[in-house]
Amino acid sequence: MSVAQMLDLPTDASVRPAFERLRTAFRERQGLTYGERMAALDRLADAIKRHEERLATAVSEDFGHRSRYETALAEIFVPLSSIKYIKRHLKRWMRPESRETSWVFLPAKNRVVNQPKGVVGIISPWNYPIQLALIPIAYAIAAGNRVLLKPSELTPRTSDALATMLSEVFSPDVVATVTGGPEVGVAFSKLPFDHLFFTGSTAVGRHVMRAAADNLVPVTLELGGKSPVLVHEDFPLDKAAERIVTGKLLNAGQTCIAPDYVLIPRAQTEAFIAAFEAVVRRFYPTLASNPDYTSIVSDRHYRRLASLRDEAASRGARIVEVNPSQEPLPAESRKLAPTLILGAPDDSALMQDEIFGPLLPVVPYDRLDEAIAYINDRPRPLALYYFDRDTSRIDKVLSTTTSGGACVNETLLHVGQEDLPFGGVGPSGLGSYHGHEGFLTFSHQKAVLYQARLNSAGLLAPPYGGTVDKLLNLLIGKARRR
Repeated sequence: MSVAQMLDLPTDASVRPAFERLRTAFRERQGLTYGERMAALDRLADAIKRHEERLATAVSEDFGHRSRYETALAEIFVPLSSIKYIKRHLKRWMRPESRETSWVFLPAKNRVVNQPKGVVGIISPWNYPIQLALIPIAYAIAAGNRVLLKPSELTPRTSDALATMLSEVFSPDVVATVTGGPEVGVAFSKLPFDHLFFTGSTAVGRHVMRAAADNLVPVTLELGGKSPVLVHEDFPLDKAAERIVTGKLLNAGQTCIAPDYVLIPRAQTEAFIAAFEAVVRRFYPTLASNPDYTSIVSDRHYRRLASLRDEAASRGARIVEVNPSQEPLPAESRKLAPTLILGAPDDSALMQDEIFGPLLPVVPYDRLDEAIAYINDRPRPLALYYFDRDTSRIDKVLSTTTSGGACVNETLLHVGQEDLPFGGVGPSGLGSYHGHEGFLTFSHQKAVLYQARLNSAGLLAPPYGGTVDKLLNLLIGKARRR
C-alpha cells in the first residue's frame, strides 16, 4: 500500500487516546513551568546515561551491526550535549523580550512573550533513531510543551527501548510514545497537533505536510537531499579525502547530511581516487567483521543501494569499489563496500535520488563557476561542503549557492554546533532547530502591548474633528480636511 493510499485510512485507535490525554492535560494545566522543564531535562539526561548500553544494543540489532563508537558519539553524546546547552540558556530564552514602541503610542510598552504551543507531534527516523527523537523532545520540553513521539518502524528494538526509557522519565500526560508501521505514522500525521516535527525523506515529508494541512498544523520538516562536496584545485587532496571519507562513511553513509557527490577538478580525478582509497584502507583495513564499519539498516535499503550502483554501471559508469582486504561481503551481512562511481549519467537514479549509503559519485569540473552552476541547477541541498583556503573564493561559493547549512574545509560538523540552527531549505527542509532557534520553533512568539494608565489613545477616537486633523497632519506630514 502506498503512502497516498494510507492517507485515506481512519485515525488509528492506538494514537488518538494518547493524543487526547496530552491535549486534555495542556488545556487543564497549560505549559510546563521553568522548574518543571529543568527537572524534566535533568531526568531525561540521567535516563540516557542509565540506558546507554541497552539503547546501543538495540540500535546495533536493528541495523544488523552498528559501531558502538558511532552510537556513543552520535546518539548518546550529542543529545546529552544538547540538553546541557538548553539548560544553560533556558532561563534567558524564557524571559519576555522588550521591543521598541513607536513614539506615537508612548508611554505604552511592547513585549514578545514566548508561549508553549501545546501538544507537539514528533516523527523520528531510523538512521539516528535515538538522537533524532531525543533532541526534538528536549527542545519541545524546554519550550514547555507536551509531546507525542512516533519513532520509526524500521528500528523496532530501538523504538521499544526509547518508549520504555521515556515512560520511566515522563508521565503519559507530558511525553508519550506510539509505535507501529506506516499506517500508524499516517494516522499520527493527521492529528490536530499544535506543531508537527518530522524528520525523514523529502517524498514522505510532502505527504506529512499535506496531511497536516487539513488541520492547519504548523510543521517543521527536516528532510535531506543530495549534499555536494566541492574541492578546489589548491586544497590538499589528502586532507580533503580524509574529511570526506569521515563524513561519508559515518553510519555507512546513512546520514541526511552525508556527502552525496563530490565535484573534483578534472585534472585531479585520479589523484582523488587514490587519496580516497588510501584513507579508507587506513580507517577500515577490513570490512566484513570490522566493528567500526556499520551495516545497511535493512534488506530493502541494501537492494536499493545495489540497484543504484548497478544501474549506473550498466549505463557506462566506472565503479571503484574500495574493499581493502578483498573480503567477500555477502548480501545477508548488509555490509556494502565504500564505492566511488565516475561517469554516472545525470538522469540515472544515482544522480537523481539521495543516496543514503557508502556510494559516492565523482563529478569532474573544469572551472569553479561551472561547479557552482552544477550545484545550482539541482534542488537546494541540506548541506554543502567546500574545501579551499582562499577567502574570496570561499565567500563566492557560500554567497552564490543556497543550502540548509555548510562547512568550509570540513564535513558534517556544523550539525554539532549547538548555537547554530540546523535545517534545510526548499526540498531539503522547512524550518530549523538546535540553539535558540530550536526553542523558538516549539514556541509561539506572542506580541503583547501593555497600555499605560495615562495615554493618548483617546485623542484618535471618534467623533473625529479638528484635533484628529492636527494629529494626522503631524503624523502624516500634510494638511487634512474633513
